[in-house]
Amino acid sequence: MTNDKLTWLRKNLFSTWYNTLLTVVCLVLLFWIARGVITWAKTQAQWAVIPVNLRLFLVGRFPQTLYWRAWTVLAIAAILTAITGGVFFNKQQLTKRRIAFFTFGFGILLVILPLDFIYRLQLLLIAVLILAFFWLARKFAQVLTPWLSLLWLLSFPIILWLIGGGFGLQSVPTNLWNGLLLTLLMAAVSIVLSFPIGILLALGRTSDLPTARWFSILYIEIIRGVPLIGILFLAQVMLPLFLPADVRLDRVLRGIAGLVLFSAAYMAENVRGGLQSIPRGQVEAAKALGLNTALVVLLIVLPQALRAVIPAIVGQFIGLFKDTSLLSLLGLVELTGIARSILAQPEFLDRYAEVYLFIGLIYWIFCYSMSVASRSLEKELNQ
Repeated sequence: MTNDKLTWLRKNLFSTWYNTLLTVVCLVLLFWIARGVITWAKTQAQWAVIPVNLRLFLVGRFPQTLYWRAWTVLAIAAILTAITGGVFFNKQQLTKRRIAFFTFGFGILLVILPLDFIYRLQLLLIAVLILAFFWLARKFAQVLTPWLSLLWLLSFPIILWLIGGGFGLQSVPTNLWNGLLLTLLMAAVSIVLSFPIGILLALGRTSDLPTARWFSILYIEIIRGVPLIGILFLAQVMLPLFLPADVRLDRVLRGIAGLVLFSAAYMAENVRGGLQSIPRGQVEAAKALGLNTALVVLLIVLPQALRAVIPAIVGQFIGLFKDTSLLSLLGLVELTGIARSILAQPEFLDRYAEVYLFIGLIYWIFCYSMSVASRSLEKELNQ
């Protein structure tokens, strides 16, 4: 232990007698809790519920003969994520420690996941593709940057086509879209749709046009005054009443509509905070150079505003991802819903701790990954 760390420990944990006492008590308490958890995990927990139902956790009742489509979707998402990371983080040094950490993490995943040999090979192939496309994106970042948004936009219809079928593929009804597959799909679509709607509402609330301003204010304040579960119930029960009798929206679409309507209002307020941080002088200077209002907003105001509120926006995305769990109350069998279905099996009736710890770990992995990406993006933009 270096002298700097010893100095930090003395200054922050052992500076006075009561600080020392509090530190010792906390360490003893943490040790006691950790020992209890480890003892329970090793001797009492029955982890067989996880490997037996792993496919249900991940893809639910998606037809097993069509798993190749789910693997293709995973490969597409992984490649696009790798390209995005390579483009945005091309200035940051790719250290050997990060490569080793990624390799070690994937190795642990390959070992502990109870998958068939062919599935392990497919995971290994996806890991190789991630590293390869990340390296290519870093090398050709300038070329790929203008096409990145288009690649993501084109990927969505392809992914929906692979999952839902049609146009030459066997159709898969949405009641078979379950587990983590449905959670990720609904979260991704809701994030993509709520982000531009939130920006438009924020611009409308700060607009000089009375109609746009008051409409945005009313929408934001009404939606923010209603709990999300109420919005979801309205989308599931009330929305069909406003549609023609021959038009029936799918439950998944109604759930996405509720998430988008709710998230857009909060996104608008986050973006509005960024808009208010832009000095008025920049807008006046841009107009003095001859730029019209639309160009001023797109080229001057929005880039700076969005950069200023990246933590708030990513926090909203993380909240939206976790809010998908509420859809289990409305009959959609996403990750939390499939956990309830697994716990209804006679042999796993009392395995609440194991099941919910596992899905909690899944939620944490995705939320922490978004948080890490947010911090890296902030660091990249501040260079």
